[in-house]
Amino acid sequence: MNKRIGVLALQGAFAEHMAALNKIGADCFEIRQKSDLTLQTPDGIILPGGESTVIGKLLQELDMLGDLKKLIEKGLPVFGTCAGMILLAGKLSNDDHKYLGTMDITVKRNAYGRQLGSFQTMGLFKGIGDLGMTFIRAPYIETLSEDKGVEALAVVNDRIVAARQGNMLVTSFHPELSEDLRVHEYFIQMLT
Repeated sequence: MNKRIGVLALQGAFAEHMAALNKIGADCFEIRQKSDLTLQTPDGIILPGGESTVIGKLLQELDMLGDLKKLIEKGLPVFGTCAGMILLAGKLSNDDHKYLGTMDITVKRNAYGRQLGSFQTMGLFKGIGDLGMTFIRAPYIETLSEDKGVEALAVVNDRIVAARQGNMLVTSFHPELSEDLRVHEYFIQMLT
């Protein structure tokens, strides 16, 4: 049976994630309103990069934040990239906001500076190997709770840029901007 991935499509790089999912043959649909979480029950959700403050505000205005949090807490697999990582973080070190707060990580927003601080590099991703990584106004994980099952999956320049805790996967970088689809395939494997 083919798994259905819901991609949060309020703002940010949702179209790029959908294109990546289509390339690997995954069935996906846009989540734009509360009813999209129930009418087409997803087997997994992607929270894309974008502006975390805007996405968080829209989730609240559309009354989706609580429902999304409950689904994740019940075990629905979720993959957050860049802003998605910020939404899932239990704590932000340089911001008082807290959105979903389901993952036991502390994240620093805009850790690499403004848009001009964006860069590409190669890094080792546990279980995948060497991977091209694109960072755009990216956060990184300052601390994670290994005692609560959080595992660092990638470290670049002594900064944790990918992690997993049970059903939650996060990356600081944007795998949807690469032709290398192995991170999306990794997420699909989490659905089985």
